[in-house]
Amino acid sequence: MLLGAAFVWGVAFVFQVEGMDHITPVTFMAARCFLAAVFLAVLLMIIRGPKNAFRFDRATLKGGIGCGLCITVANNLQQIGIQYTTAGKAGFLTGLYMLLVPIFAALIFRRRAGLKTWIAVLIGAVGMYLLCIKEGFTIERGDSFVICCAVVFSFHILCADHFAPEADAVKMSLMQFFVAFVLSTVWALLAEAPTFEAIWEARVSIGYCGIVSAGVGYTLQLLGQQRTRSEAAALIMSLESVFAALAGWVMLNEIMTVKELIGCALIFFAIILVQIDPKLYRK
Repeated sequence: MLLGAAFVWGVAFVFQVEGMDHITPVTFMAARCFLAAVFLAVLLMIIRGPKNAFRFDRATLKGGIGCGLCITVANNLQQIGIQYTTAGKAGFLTGLYMLLVPIFAALIFRRRAGLKTWIAVLIGAVGMYLLCIKEGFTIERGDSFVICCAVVFSFHILCADHFAPEADAVKMSLMQFFVAFVLSTVWALLAEAPTFEAIWEARVSIGYCGIVSAGVGYTLQLLGQQRTRSEAAALIMSLESVFAALAGWVMLNEIMTVKELIGCALIFFAIILVQIDPKLYRK
């Protein structure tokens, strides 16, 4: 289930790239979040019943609103950036949030970040340099947007981690996508000129990213994590970046240079290193 979630999330980067041929990024995100919210609403009515599906306690509401604010900013930064970079690079750069979470947790919540974490961050920084930095020490526009997206995604993880123990996970996810839909719609109306024709032309990409990636992917993650240790789950789901690169190569004919491939490998190694439980070393 977790491998399936990582796969559909990785392939979603290809559909995000293809969707930009027909529609503007924030409008795409608003439509995607609308479909995700509808999917999860239907799922809730099936598993909880119509009467209990939309009863939200305080922790679920707060968590959903907080996470919704984060994914609104993060997903739109990612979608804007993906217009100017490749699906494979976007996948690996987005995965940097796994390195940033322990750092921000240490700074905000005073959680201790061990030597292993700092080594992983250093390796990830070298990988990011090889993947993104061009001659003259410049970084491409799309890559900078996706890196900012990874920073905001790390705050999304911390927000979800803070509220999840007391909240209903599925309802919190529904709330976050609803909030992201509302905010992205307002953003699109103010900054873009959304049309139903453009939404219809991008219907395949929107449908995949909204229903399969957000709806089905989240459900697989939820079910899989109930049966898997958290550190193992995180390791499996980090394969999202690898699937993004493979999908970009197979479906979009994207080719990386040797330097960029080495950068991807270092980032992936750093992501794995930061998630391995110290107990596994002793075993």
